[in-house]
Parts: sequence; C-alpha cells; structure tokens
Amino acid sequence: MSRATEDRNRRLLRARDTIDRSYAEPLDVAALARVAHVSPAHFARQFRAVFGEAPHRYLQRRRIERAMELLRDTDRPVTEVCLDVGFASLGSFSRTFAAVVGEPPSAYRQRWLAARAAGPRERASARAPACWEKALRRPVGAPAAQPSPPASAAPARESSCGEAGSAAAL
Repeated sequence: MSRATEDRNRRLLRARDTIDRSYAEPLDVAALARVAHVSPAHFARQFRAVFGEAPHRYLQRRRIERAMELLRDTDRPVTEVCLDVGFASLGSFSRTFAAVVGEPPSAYRQRWLAARAAGPRERASARAPACWEKALRRPVGAPAAQPSPPASAAPARESSCGEAGSAAAL
C-alpha cells in the first residue's frame, strides 16, 4: 500500500472516529472534511469509496444504533432518546429509525419488552438481525399433504419440465 493511500485512510478513519465519538452533536460533511483535512466534496467521495456508504448515512446509522440501545435499556420516552442521539425532530427520527430497523421506535421497544418477558428462544430471536428474526418466526411444520387422486383417474405423467399432466392430455 502506498504512503498516500495510508495517509488518506488514516485521515478518513479519524473522521469516522469523530462520528463514532460525537454522533449526538450536530455534524455535517464540512465539519468532518475539516477533520480529514480535505474538501467536503472530496471527503464525501473518498468516504463512500473506502467505507461503502455516504458520511451522512453512516452518521444516521450510528445514531440509530445508539437509539436502539437506549430504547432497549432505558425507560426514557422516545422523544428524549431522539434528542439524545442527535436528531432535531421526532418525525425525522421515527422515519429514519423505521427505514433502518424496519419498525417504528415505539414498536421496537414494545417488541423488546415482550422478548424480555418471554422465554429464552424469543429473547434470542429479538437480538438477531431482522432477516434472521423473520426466519426464526417462520412457521415450521410438516409439508402440506398432497390430496390423493381419485381411484378412477388415470395416473398423472410428468413432463420434462416437472409439470404434471393427465394421461389424456398428453
């Protein structure tokens, strides 16, 4: 790795660490670019190239992660959590939370409270990512029984495509 690449990565990591440390403060791309010692446009392009997402999106995700923790571990109102993690309005917080998590903050908290009161399987599924949670909650049972054909019907033949047809139709 070249010296210039190492220097760029070090500056971008410094900016990302600033987001991680100061997520609740008002941060914008210009302020983060000053931390990385580059122009705002160059910073936004480089940040996306190195970390795979825009700086603003990373900041939102960090705020939502912290909000999820506060909603799980405290009884503070959603509005206080919203303001504590750096959002200026409850509407933007709720919209962003639902977009990232898949459910509104109040529903997230209720699900966690229900999981806490439930048994170990439900608690384990509550900590899983949404895709795993859906898989865990998917009903598991015996496959649906195939109705048996009437005794008078001719046996069905299967085509090369896997389609079943009657003997008369072929």
